[in-house]
Amino acid sequence: MKRTILKSERFLKSIFGLSLFAILCMGGFAYQHTQKLVMSFEMVQHTYEVNVELEQILSYLKDAETGQRGFLITKDTVFLEPYYSSRENSNNSFARLKELTINDEIQQSNLKNLSILIGDNLSIFDKSLKYANKNGTNTKGFYALLNEGKETMDNIRVLINEMITHQNELLEIRKKLSDQSLTNTPLVIYSVLIITLLLLLLTYSKINKDLKVLKKKNIQLEIFKESTNQSEIVNKHGNWTFFINENRFEYSDNLYRLLGEQPQSFPSTIENFLEFVHPEDVDQLQEDVDKMMKEENLPFIFYRVVQKNGNIRHFKAYGKIIVNNDNQKRLLGTTTDITDEVESYKLLEERNLELEQNNKELSSFNHVASHDLQEPLRKIQTFISRLEDKEVDNLSEKGILYLNRIKTAASRMRLLIDDLLQFSRTNKSEEVLEVTNMNLILENAKQELAETISEKEAKFTADAIPVMEVIPFQIQQLFINLIGNSLKYSKEGINPIISISHSIVKADDNLNLKKPKFSNYHKLTFTDNGIGFDQEYAEKIFVLFSRLHNKNQYSGTGIGLSICKKIVDNHQGYIFAKGELDKGASFEVFLPLK
Repeated sequence: MKRTILKSERFLKSIFGLSLFAILCMGGFAYQHTQKLVMSFEMVQHTYEVNVELEQILSYLKDAETGQRGFLITKDTVFLEPYYSSRENSNNSFARLKELTINDEIQQSNLKNLSILIGDNLSIFDKSLKYANKNGTNTKGFYALLNEGKETMDNIRVLINEMITHQNELLEIRKKLSDQSLTNTPLVIYSVLIITLLLLLLTYSKINKDLKVLKKKNIQLEIFKESTNQSEIVNKHGNWTFFINENRFEYSDNLYRLLGEQPQSFPSTIENFLEFVHPEDVDQLQEDVDKMMKEENLPFIFYRVVQKNGNIRHFKAYGKIIVNNDNQKRLLGTTTDITDEVESYKLLEERNLELEQNNKELSSFNHVASHDLQEPLRKIQTFISRLEDKEVDNLSEKGILYLNRIKTAASRMRLLIDDLLQFSRTNKSEEVLEVTNMNLILENAKQELAETISEKEAKFTADAIPVMEVIPFQIQQLFINLIGNSLKYSKEGINPIISISHSIVKADDNLNLKKPKFSNYHKLTFTDNGIGFDQEYAEKIFVLFSRLHNKNQYSGTGIGLSICKKIVDNHQGYIFAKGELDKGASFEVFLPLK
C-alpha cells in the first residue's frame, strides 16, 4: 500500500513538474512572441522617426534659404534669424538621425554624404551673404553662387528623398512583420492557454483519481487498524513506538489494557510504565531500557508487572528500529502477555517430573520383568522338564495334556516377556545415529533367522542397499521382524519367496507421507508370497498386541510389527503395509535421506 501511494505521489510530482515546465516554456514562447510584436511596433515607430528627422532637416534648410533670400531683398536682419537657428536645428536633427540609423550601413553612408552636402550648402550661403554685402546682388558672381547653392540644394533633396525611400521600404517590410505578429500573437496566446488548461485538467483528473484511491486506502487502513486492535486483544499483546529523535513514547490502547488500565488513561512515558513493573524486575528493566535507548535496539526481554488489583502478569517485549524517508528513527516494539505460557510451562515441568517418575517406575518394571519375573518362569520350565523326564510315565493322559498346556503357556509367557523387553528397549531413541552398511545388517538379520529360512527353504532377492545413517541395532531388529513375519505367514507347502528392493524417492511424489521433514527418502520394500491379509487391517496390524489370526494357528504375541513401527518412528520415517488375501503382503519402509 505504501509503495502504491509513493508511486502515485511520484507520478503526481512528475505531472506537476511537466505541467510547470510546459507552462514556463509556453509562457516564454508567448513572451518572446510579444517581444517580437513590441519590437515590430518599435521598428515601425523608428522608421517614422527617421523620416520625420529627414523632413525636419530639409525644412530647416528651406527655412535658411528663405531667410537668406528675405535678407538679400530687404536687407532686414530679422530674416537672418531662421537662417542662424536652422544651423543649430539641422545639427540636432543630424545627430538624432545618426543615432537612429546607427545599425543601418546604407543610411550611415547616406548621412556622411548628406553631411558634406549640408556643409557645402551652408558654406555657399555664407559666401553669398558676404558677396552680396560687398559686391551687391546684381552681379555674375552672385548669380553663380546662387546657381551653385541651388544645385547643392537639389542634391540634398535628392539624397533625402533616397533616404526617405529607403526608410519607406523598410517601413513596408516592418509593417508586414507587424501585421503578421498581430495575427499570430492571439493564436499563440490562445494555444498557450489551451495547452495550459489541458495540463491543469490532466493534473486535476489525476489528483481526483488519487483522492478516490486514497480514500479507499484510508478505509482499508481503518479496517486494518481495527483488525489490528482486535488482534492485539485476542493475542494479548500491545504495541509501542519510541521516537528516537524526539525522545518520546506512544502506547497502543491494548498495552494499557494489559496493565489493567483504561486506554490512554495516563501519559505514555517510561516513568509511568515502570510504576507497574514488579519491584524485583524494575532495576533490570530500567537497565534494558537505558541500553535500548543507547544502542537503538531491544532484543527479547522478560519481566513481570503488578496490576492495581494485585494480579501478577508475565510480559515479553521486543523492539526493532526503522528509518523513514525523512531519516526519522523509530523503534517499533511489541509487548506480549505470556502469563498463560509461563503457567503452561510450569505445568509442563510438573508433567515432566511425573513422566520422569513414570520412566523410573518403567525402568523398575523392566528390571522386574527381566530378572524377578523370569526367575520363577525359569523354575517352572525346569520343573516341567523334570516332570517330562522322570514322571511322565506316572501321569494319566489328562495329566500329560495338562503338562503340555502348562509347557506351552510357559513358553508363551517367556516369548511375551522377551517381546515386551524388546519393545521397551526399542522405545528408547537415545542411541546415536551411525553411518551403517545396510547390506551387512541385512545379512546379520538373515543369520538370526537361518534355522527357519533353512527349514522352509525360503528364497531371497535383494537390491544393493546404500549406506545410511541409522541406529544399527534397531534397524537389524526391523529387518529380523519383517523377514520373520514373511516366514511365519508363508503358505503351507509353498517355499517362501521374499524380495527386498531399494529406491530413492521424493517426498512430494508420495501422498502417503504426511508432513514430511525431509525432501528425499530411502524406500525399502519387503514383498512376500505368503497368505497376505485384508487391506482394511493395514493400519491395525501395527497396534500393540494386535493379532489377525488365532494364537493356535500362528505363534506370536502381536508385538513384532509394533516394534517395527516404533523403530521407523525413531528414525523419523514411515512404514506402510499392503496386503491381499492368499496373494502375499508387502511392507514399505521410508527412511530419511540425510
